[in-house]
Amino acid sequence: MIGHRITRSHLLDAVLATVVGALVLATAAADPDTTAADHALIVLGSAALAFHRSAPRTVLAVATAAGTAHVLHAEPGTLSALPVLAAVHTAARVGHRGPAAAASGIFLVAYAVIGPGTQEVVERTALLLGWFLCAVVTGLADRNWQAYLRQTEERAVQAERTREEAARRRAGEERLRIARELHDSLTHSISIVKLQAGVAVHLARKRGEEVPPALLAIQEASGEAMRELRATLEVLRTDEPAGTPEQLVERARAAGLAVELTVTGDARPLDAAVDRAAYRIVQEALTNAARHAGAAKVTVRLDYGGAELTIGVDDDGSADPDRPPAPGTGLTGMRERVTALGGTLTTGPRAEGGFSVRARLPLGERDDHGPRSARGARSAAVAGESA
Repeated sequence: MIGHRITRSHLLDAVLATVVGALVLATAAADPDTTAADHALIVLGSAALAFHRSAPRTVLAVATAAGTAHVLHAEPGTLSALPVLAAVHTAARVGHRGPAAAASGIFLVAYAVIGPGTQEVVERTALLLGWFLCAVVTGLADRNWQAYLRQTEERAVQAERTREEAARRRAGEERLRIARELHDSLTHSISIVKLQAGVAVHLARKRGEEVPPALLAIQEASGEAMRELRATLEVLRTDEPAGTPEQLVERARAAGLAVELTVTGDARPLDAAVDRAAYRIVQEALTNAARHAGAAKVTVRLDYGGAELTIGVDDDGSADPDRPPAPGTGLTGMRERVTALGGTLTTGPRAEGGFSVRARLPLGERDDHGPRSARGARSAAVAGESA
């Protein structure tokens, strides 16, 4: 995209130089006293305008020198001032007010010298003076307008950043509120169920009675519910990953899950939103594999591309393509995270057996506050998490 803008700017500059040169040459052609040297000066002063963006002061000097030499040699009309006018305007537009005023004065003095004392020359010089004043003033006005646009854009970016921070703060406060409610209500209730089931199992065994399977199932389910609730509360109390995907793999191995990790591409620090999403995706995929895949082998792949991070988690468990599982809360949350960042997520049983998770997260262009192209996506991610 930048290359296209540069090419278009160069084209516009070349068109400007061509149009100005054609107008001055057409006027000079009507004067029989115009020589080849005058044509060369016109072409030189006009052609220099094609480079006014990269070297405005040099263009101003060349256009002024060529224009001054032309008026002193050929005594042309007022249109001969067009290359110098354009150079003065572009110089004032980038802040070179002093050189622009000096060039205007030099050209006007030279123009007045061609016929001192004549009424026509005085009138033409006065007309050109007004033109040059307009060129300087419009150049400065354009400069101020561009500065205003930049300030407006910076204020808009700052306002967006402030909204993101406020949304993150509200999301954090809401997560803490939910965590407190869950802790105060469910934790107590589940603890009572687990305690009562444990007491019942203990008394039955103490009396030498056979423990009912339903009671054992209640005891086991209540213990699992407590562990799940603690994990959920930990996630709610902090939105930052408790490590990296690599550390998740190590913890899964320590827990007895056969996991193989492969990292390809240029591994590098990621934007906070992408890093958080990558961690949660790997975490949820490994958790699902541990719960549903049994004694399966799991492969985790992280591919750092130039524009996106690709995450793949495959297991060779018992998932059947003919009977795809219904998406649960974990897969739904995973999809919401990926979608909020503008990525894609594919999940489902593999043809050869087992389950597969594929996520593509756009990385975008980095600056001091994260990927520029992902600012809107981050806002959506915050809004999604606060819902």
